[in-house]
Amino acid sequence: MQGGYRSHDKQDGETAGVVRHGASRWMLVACVAAAALVAGCANQSGSRAPVTDLSGSSASSAATYTVKAGDTLNKIARATGVSEATIARLNKISNPNLLVVGQVLRLSDGAAPAPKPSSAGMSRPAPQASASTSSESSPPPRAADAGVINWGWPAKGKVIQGFTPATKGIDIAGAAGDAIEAAAGGKVMYAGNGVRGLGNLVIIEHSDGFITAYAHNRTLLVKAGQEVRKGFKIAEMGQTDTTSVRLHFEVRRQGTPVDPLQYLPAR
Repeated sequence: MQGGYRSHDKQDGETAGVVRHGASRWMLVACVAAAALVAGCANQSGSRAPVTDLSGSSASSAATYTVKAGDTLNKIARATGVSEATIARLNKISNPNLLVVGQVLRLSDGAAPAPKPSSAGMSRPAPQASASTSSESSPPPRAADAGVINWGWPAKGKVIQGFTPATKGIDIAGAAGDAIEAAAGGKVMYAGNGVRGLGNLVIIEHSDGFITAYAHNRTLLVKAGQEVRKGFKIAEMGQTDTTSVRLHFEVRRQGTPVDPLQYLPAR
């Protein structure tokens, strides 16, 4: 773990986690007892607190959000810290691909609904498949330290959302129940659903300061503290806390989000 994390005690028998300050709504990483002694795992006071819901960031403090050109429901959810399912429910959105520029979305039950602008302002988000095509046909250059770990793809589907500073990872499409595999060998630091907006989540710590995260799973097949090898089935793909079946996958190097496509092998 790196400095700037604060620790949390065990909840429901799971090993304690650490949360990086300023990381919008996460990263919840559970430390094993020995790992908790690593520098940076303790909070400033040295005390420990229960695992908490990290969705209430400053981004989600506003009661409404105004749709801008190019927005998608997924992008808005990540920007505000409110899950796609919640936004869709509050605003009676049946088709998340049809948003209206200027539309004011409610982010909480107390926010007053606003009328939609005319359909002339309709913003159809860029097809996610295009992000997949550009990501897979023209992958970003390999990271200088990509060879430090023998990486493998966590899922077999297409990339439907590329890496940006806002997404902090990539989204991979697939069918419910598809295998989610460990991208590299390591130790499971967290397996649970304690972070709203990420659904059933697995976080694995690897060597050389790398951490990977696997979100929105249907079923978790590992427990905190468990050692896994590359390619080990850790979960089944699902759509918990999101509107479509997908895997949200992140790679962090020394606590900083990096583009997974700079580390994963070409395919």
